Amino acid sequence: MKKPTKTISGITPVAIMLPPRKCNHGACTFCPNLNVPQSYTPKSPVVLRACALNYDSYRQVKARVKAFVSMRHPVEKIELIIMGGTFLEYPARFQNKFIKGCYDGLNSRKSKTLSSAKKLNEKSKKRCVALCIETRPDTCSEKNILKMRRWGATRVELGVQIIDNKIYKKVLRGHTVKDVIDATYNLRNAGFKVGYHIMPGLPGSNSRKDLKLFKKLFSNSDFKPDQLKIYPCQVMPGSALEKDYWEGKYKPYTKEQIKKLLFKMLKIVPKYCRVMRIMREIPPEYLVAGTINIDLRKDVEEELRKKDNSTQGHTPKNIFLNIFNKGIKEIRYREIGFAMQYFKKIDPKLKLKITKYKLNKGKEFFLEITNSQNILFGLLRLRIFKNKAIVRELHIYGPSLRLGEQGKISQHRGFGKLLLSRAEEIVRKNKINELAVISGVGVREYYKKLGYKLRKEYMIKSFN
Repeated sequence: MKKPTKTISGITPVAIMLPPRKCNHGACTFCPNLNVPQSYTPKSPVVLRACALNYDSYRQVKARVKAFVSMRHPVEKIELIIMGGTFLEYPARFQNKFIKGCYDGLNSRKSKTLSSAKKLNEKSKKRCVALCIETRPDTCSEKNILKMRRWGATRVELGVQIIDNKIYKKVLRGHTVKDVIDATYNLRNAGFKVGYHIMPGLPGSNSRKDLKLFKKLFSNSDFKPDQLKIYPCQVMPGSALEKDYWEGKYKPYTKEQIKKLLFKMLKIVPKYCRVMRIMREIPPEYLVAGTINIDLRKDVEEELRKKDNSTQGHTPKNIFLNIFNKGIKEIRYREIGFAMQYFKKIDPKLKLKITKYKLNKGKEFFLEITNSQNILFGLLRLRIFKNKAIVRELHIYGPSLRLGEQGKISQHRGFGKLLLSRAEEIVRKNKINELAVISGVGVREYYKKLGYKLRKEYMIKSFN
């Protein structure tokens, strides 16, 4: 298998790109102007692939799935990720056609309607188990949230960058912190998993301010993202920031400054949040200023282990164990798939932990299956608000398996059923009569077998 980490988290990610379109608000000062999808470059891998296929969603999905098959990855459980622009600002007709093309690509046949394409995908050989939309906080109206649910979306990534209105104004962001709070609240109540894109080093900020606001993301219950992508600000050609850079008005962080900041940030991230990515894949020829090290995450994590264990003489395996217990708590670092690269022996004795915290005027229950090494095998996010209950995520980690394949490590061992049954117990104790699940189209059959029924794009189980 080529690039085994591609499917090491339990699903096969298929990223597709939107055709170029300028944002309605204009352009942020850090955004390049290169006649390709907003904030990308002509030589970004996903842009090269999409451009060659005329940005056709059907052809993109077919091509990416074919590539995964050729690399011997399982393709039964697909997460679709729509990248490249503010999708919710595209014309409605284009949106539906683009989404339908995604399902058609997985189904290997073209349906007459989006509804029929989704229905077909419920039992397709290649099922959409999750669908992610990247967008801006000011586009997440109730109308657009309902639209995303009709598409089968389960996750939304918001371009937050920084929670500071003065900096938003300085970089011409076009939205406010209140928009971030409102979007996060509305998305969570609709069951979505919410990710933030964060950009340290913006004009008007500094490392001290970045760290202070990063801490606020997890201390203030209006935010607390489920996922993060951390993209330090870089100077790209055609951006307004390039002009400021050459005039000496702006200077990006150095590699050492970024490493120092990331070191502190990673230790702050709580165990219910997953750091999806650090640094963007920007080809060096499209970088005017800023670090070009796209593998900076690896360097930072290795330094964290060495720093915490410099005088203890641990082997690499034990260093990894120690940082699990004392350092980084975020999800990706603790996943069983990644842990298998460091441990020869995995403790098979598992336990279910429940963490409760306040979030967006509601209660969140973070259920996780772990062992004594603090390795994460699976999780569930349950939200209770206004006498309603909804499962926002159920994810079992480990190398992705084919449907029906016998599980030996984590997937297909009944962990999902265990987490869901415990969530149902919590809902009953809170005297709530039904539990909703935001489900990818391709997972509906799984929930049907557990007594859930489809209602208004959610899988529902009543306890009356």
